Amino acid sequence: MAGSRKRGARNSWLEVLKVSLKLGLTSFGGPAAHLGYFHGEYVRKRQWMDERSYADLVALCQFLPGPASSQVGIGIGTVRAGLVGGIAAWIGFTMPSVVALALFAMLLQSFDLAGEGWIHGLKIVAVAIVAHAIAGMGQKLTPDRSRISIAVAASVVTLLVPNAAGQIIVLLLAAVCGWIWFRRQAEADVPVLDVPVSRRTAIVCLVLFFGLLAALPLLRGWISSHWLAVFDSYYRSGSLVFGGGHVVLPFLEKETVAAGWVSKEAFLAGYGATQAVPGPLFTFASYLGAIDGGWIGAAVATFAIFLPAYLLVTGTLPFWNVIRTSPALQGVLAGVNAAVVGLLLAALYDPLWTSAIGSTADFAWAAVLYTMLAYWKVPPWIVVVTGALGGMGLAVLL
Repeated sequence: MAGSRKRGARNSWLEVLKVSLKLGLTSFGGPAAHLGYFHGEYVRKRQWMDERSYADLVALCQFLPGPASSQVGIGIGTVRAGLVGGIAAWIGFTMPSVVALALFAMLLQSFDLAGEGWIHGLKIVAVAIVAHAIAGMGQKLTPDRSRISIAVAASVVTLLVPNAAGQIIVLLLAAVCGWIWFRRQAEADVPVLDVPVSRRTAIVCLVLFFGLLAALPLLRGWISSHWLAVFDSYYRSGSLVFGGGHVVLPFLEKETVAAGWVSKEAFLAGYGATQAVPGPLFTFASYLGAIDGGWIGAAVATFAIFLPAYLLVTGTLPFWNVIRTSPALQGVLAGVNAAVVGLLLAALYDPLWTSAIGSTADFAWAAVLYTMLAYWKVPPWIVVVTGALGGMGLAVLL
C-alpha cells in the first residue's frame, strides 16, 4: 500500500512536470498571456482546479510580490502534487526560457531579433490569448453591474497610473469595495482544496523568506564575495517587485548595469531576446547572470530571483482555505477577482495591443487567431506556431 502511494505521488509530480514543460515551451506573451494559457490547460482542459479556486489563486498571487504567473503555476503544482509538485511546475515552466536566454547571452548577442516578423506574430498571438482569458474569466468573475464596474475602474486606474503603486492601490480599493458590497453574499459551498503542505512547513517558508531578505544585505556588507552580492541583488529584485513582468526591469538595470556586471548595450539586447522566448519574463535574470558569469551565473541569478516566489506561495497556501471560507474575506476576494479581470483588460491594451496591433492586417490576424482558439478549440501550441508563421507572412507582404 505504501509503495502504491509513493508511485502515485511520483506519477503526479511527473505529470505536473510534463504539463508545465509543455506550457514553458509554448507560453509566449508575458504574464497576462500566461494566465490565459494556465486557465486553458489547468482549468478548462485538465480540471485540476475549478474556476473559482483558480481566480482566488490568481488574486492571491497578485497581492504577493514576485512573478505572478510563475506563482500561480507553483501554486497549482503544489495543490496537485505537494512540495515536489510546486518545484516541478516551476522547473517545467521556467527552464526552457532559462536555457534559451543563457544561450542568447553566450552565443547570439550580436543578433538583433526585435524586428523579426515571427516575433511580431507571437505578440499578436498574445493579444488573442489574453482576450480569450478575459472573455472566460469575465463571465465567471464579473456577473453583475457592480463587479463589472470594479473591473472597468481597475482597468482605467491601471492604464492612467501604469506602475506597481497603481496596481496595489487598485487591488486595495477593490478589496474594500468587495467587503462593503459582497460580504453578505458569501457562498456556503466554496470548493475546498486539499493543500498537501503543513502549516509548520508554511511558517518555515515565510520565516526563511523574511530572514533572507534581512540577512543577505548584512552578509554582503561583511563578506566580500561576488556571488553573494549577485544572490542578494537578484533575491531582493524577486522579493520587492509587485506586478512582475516588465516591472522588474528597472530593478534589474539598477542592480546589474550600475554595478558594472552588465553593459547597458548588453542589457538592452537581452531585453529584446527575452521577448522572443516563452515562459516568465523574470528569466531575463538568467540572461544577465549568463553575461556576468556564464552558466553558473545564469543558475545563481535564476535561483535567487525565483526563490522568493516559491517561499511566499508555499508559505501562504496552507492558510488559503481559511481565508476563502470567511464571509468577509469572500467579499474581499469577490472585489479583488473583479479587479483582476480589469488588470488583464488593461494589459490587453498596454503593452500587448499597443505593441502588436499596428495595422488593419494585424487586427485581422488577431481576430483569426482568437477564432481558432475560442471557437474552433485549436490547441494553443498550434495557435502559437500559426501566429508566428503569419507574422512572417505579414512582414513579407506588407
